[in-house]
Amino acid sequence: MTWQPEPDQKADSPDSVSGYSPPGYVAPAVRPAGKWRRRGRLTVFGALLMVGLVGLAVSAVGIAHQLLPRHFTMAQQRAITAWELERRWRALPAGTIFPASVPYSLPASLLNSTSGLALHARLLSISPATSCAGAAAGPAIRVLRTHGCSAALRATYADASGSLVATVAVAVLPSATAAGAAANQLSASGASNQALIRTLAVRRTPAAGFGAAQRQLSYVTAAQSYVVMATAGFADGRGRVHLAADDYLDSELSSLASGLVDNAKSVIGGPPAAPVCPGAPGC
Repeated sequence: MTWQPEPDQKADSPDSVSGYSPPGYVAPAVRPAGKWRRRGRLTVFGALLMVGLVGLAVSAVGIAHQLLPRHFTMAQQRAITAWELERRWRALPAGTIFPASVPYSLPASLLNSTSGLALHARLLSISPATSCAGAAAGPAIRVLRTHGCSAALRATYADASGSLVATVAVAVLPSATAAGAAANQLSASGASNQALIRTLAVRRTPAAGFGAAQRQLSYVTAAQSYVVMATAGFADGRGRVHLAADDYLDSELSSLASGLVDNAKSVIGGPPAAPVCPGAPGC
């Protein structure tokens, strides 16, 4: 008897390379190694791309934040606003402070009517900036100097009929507090005080003979860090008259002077725009 060797168990294994497989057995598919490497590279690339996009988004948010307007504190806003108002008399064109035409009106009661009369004063001349003493008159010089007046602007207008003329002046003071105190002190004697500012005569116009003797009344108010004043009189060179005896004349002169003052006040003392910073580097 001849002994036969035992069958090799490994040879009968489904994983054997002999090609033998038990009935019903399906061998698993074998993936090429190259596909695994490509999939790994794509996964790494996708992760890097996501990290880059996140970084880009964060950078964009930071840039947008830098470009947004800066919000000033209340103290900063007050300081910027005060600076804007203090420089306004230099920054604004003379024709803006003293426009070619200024509206004013006569009250209905003066006309025995149910409505007032709208009129316009026309500009005759604007003088260069001068010292406060060069624009003020009488006790107003001392009052303005006491409160720190540094400069003054003047212009002369004629009324709608050309029979009345007026000079309006803007005095520059260091603060709204100083301007208010000066205006209160100047108006303490009443609007009938005709010696607040020097008249600005204009040759070859209705105001050619407008001098100190022709000042009939004055009007004064404060506008932020400015004192705005006006004095009105006759275009025919007539001297001072007793206005209390003529209500119509008193009201007409007062309307002209107050209209000029109110217009200059609205321009020179109007509220500035809220300060805004564009947010650029170094802003």
